[in-house]
Amino acid sequence: MREVTIATVQFQPKLSEPEDNLVKMSEFVSKIASQQKVDLIVFPELATSGYELGVGFTEVAQRVPGPAINLMAQRAAEYGVYIGFGLVTKEKVESVIFNSAVLVGPDGELVGHYNKVHLRGEERMAFREGYRFPVFETEIGNIGLMVGWDLAFPEVSRSLALEGAEILCAITNWEAGHMDEYRTYVKSRAFENALFVAASNRVGEDVTLAFGGESMIVGPRGRIYAEVKAETSKTADASGGGDSEKGKSAASDAKNIPEGYAVARIDLDDVRKNREQFQMIQERQPTAYRTIVKRY
Repeated sequence: MREVTIATVQFQPKLSEPEDNLVKMSEFVSKIASQQKVDLIVFPELATSGYELGVGFTEVAQRVPGPAINLMAQRAAEYGVYIGFGLVTKEKVESVIFNSAVLVGPDGELVGHYNKVHLRGEERMAFREGYRFPVFETEIGNIGLMVGWDLAFPEVSRSLALEGAEILCAITNWEAGHMDEYRTYVKSRAFENALFVAASNRVGEDVTLAFGGESMIVGPRGRIYAEVKAETSKTADASGGGDSEKGKSAASDAKNIPEGYAVARIDLDDVRKNREQFQMIQERQPTAYRTIVKRY
């Protein structure tokens, strides 16, 4: 057996307050790791800054590695865990910034980082797109990172699976009015690739958007091993009326979605077992998929 314990966290970052958010993240790490032995802790997208910052993203962007990464790497070393989280990063050219996810390890070092490929809406005006899907070999298994809207594109998780990923960290800011989508995508990405998905989704509100939480850990056959339940967001999705009414209801209910975390112990041998049984990877027919890589 290759047992690994994963925790996935949801909280409300303060908009444009990296120091406060890092303190809160550190407190979550301390609380989780002091209660049980844990191998990996996953935080949401843009956890250090919040989501609706616009041009303000340039003011909170950091190099890789930088202060935020170094601090979380210290926490990782202190508690002997891997930590994945989202933040704004920048290149040497100050105006080039990315919506990124990083993974730091129990040795206090940066394992690697990923720049979000699929930008949505106003993100395109703030960030540069990423262009590759790295998989990081660690002592606990092969880990892939995806951010936000990447979850909606099966090509992302399949690319990571083909590169050897056994655990996908879905680091997201999914809106409260679209949680049916979120739940379906998380389970589908696990099912279709026969791997584990650790999904961390933030809660609370920024300026105009509300977020739905429901962070969860899902196995190769779609089993939810652990989740932070939020019945309020589910009732919002089921409410009658048009999209605008649903959006208002979701935003109202989102105020009641709790911060928290879910923890699950998983067996990575289940990845190999399910892939051998159901042939998800082996029975692919790549020569028939040419249209997938065509622009619309």
